[in-house]
Amino acid sequence: MSEIIQYNKELPVKVETDVFIAGGGPAGVSAAVAASEAGAKVFVAEASQSFGGAAVTMLVPAFMEFGNGTDFLAAGIGKRIFDYLAENAPESAKPYCPPNIPVETLKLCYDSMMEECGAQYCFNTQVIDVAVANGEIQHVICAGKGAIYAVKAKVYIDCTGDADLCAYAGAEFEQGGENGEVMGSTLCGLWTGIQWENVVSPDSRMLEQAFKDQVFSQNDLHLPGMWPIAKGVGGSNTGHVFGVDGTNADSLTKGMVEARKRMQEYRRYYREYLSGFENAELVCSAPQLGIRESRRVVCDYRLVLQDFLDQAVFPDEIGRYSYNIDIHANTVGLDDYELFEKEHTTYRYKVGESYGIPYRTLPVKGFSNLLTAGRCICSDRYMQSSVRVMPGCYITGQAAGTAAAICALENVNVHDAPVKKIQKQLKKLGAYLPNYQE
Repeated sequence: MSEIIQYNKELPVKVETDVFIAGGGPAGVSAAVAASEAGAKVFVAEASQSFGGAAVTMLVPAFMEFGNGTDFLAAGIGKRIFDYLAENAPESAKPYCPPNIPVETLKLCYDSMMEECGAQYCFNTQVIDVAVANGEIQHVICAGKGAIYAVKAKVYIDCTGDADLCAYAGAEFEQGGENGEVMGSTLCGLWTGIQWENVVSPDSRMLEQAFKDQVFSQNDLHLPGMWPIAKGVGGSNTGHVFGVDGTNADSLTKGMVEARKRMQEYRRYYREYLSGFENAELVCSAPQLGIRESRRVVCDYRLVLQDFLDQAVFPDEIGRYSYNIDIHANTVGLDDYELFEKEHTTYRYKVGESYGIPYRTLPVKGFSNLLTAGRCICSDRYMQSSVRVMPGCYITGQAAGTAAAICALENVNVHDAPVKKIQKQLKKLGAYLPNYQE
């Protein structure tokens, strides 16, 4: 057994605020803007040096759907972001329309939104511990560059994706499948030298030949692909590293080293096997490994596959979404890939269809002042695979921020939050709530 030490230190309470938000990804930014516009003082701790989450730190190259072909489901803050990108994308990326992500434009979008809403924030800062008493968070302990300090808030929101704040607080959570298995991770990257006019889709058409030629150290049948970012530039979401636990530094370290080696295999594959990529060159891989799945926090309601199948409607609905079930394989095996293909094609909606997301998926069980948003809301594995993507995070983020502000300003337990008032404020933001009635 390793040696155990006791370590005590007095820490300053650097910030006192109404709402504290851990994580400045799409859920965190949306929560901060929504809470600020509802009248609350807000502080956001972001571990990297920019807002944006997976699109920035993991270079995820594309958005999934903002709507269902009829309705703009990620309305409100998500629509502001969509419109900003359409107006300000670089000339070489125009006419711009998602799914591709102009990452530098997205960074500027988030910066401007945060400056305009007046929220406080600090980069290079992450939660490393939580002080709890009688089911109430008293402080979060933050490690920033050059200092460890405490933050005191009335309401706290976990937008870390991995539910780090909730885990440090001792909240209940689930992770992965029945045996803890998780979806494969991916190291994304930026490429240049692509002749998009010569590219033929789907770009996985030559995988079988590459497997025969032993191009890859593992024959991964699932190749999400390459998205155009600008003239000659592409963003890749290629290949998987299996068995990576996104909540464990040792596992992430091993996975990242393995993924960087694999990137060179995909470089050869694209250049030698696919038209339009003959001169493609990897400019950089992402600074972080792309994690699709980690913790799911236990809250007041668990969103489940049947809700997807039923196109569920809830009285406490804070949004609706429609992205299909998208559980990537857990291993490189054929059976796992075929299961992914079956679910990916079976569990998807027709135009105009969607499922509701109830407020009850946000308040954390056992805590009076803690909410979740983004990938770690309360759901089963199927529904996490749908709501985890960026437009889904805009929806739950703005709802959590709105609820946190109202609960903080009115001194209300998050489990007893005035849902009608939250819905009314969300409508003011522009959220899509077709089933809301005053």
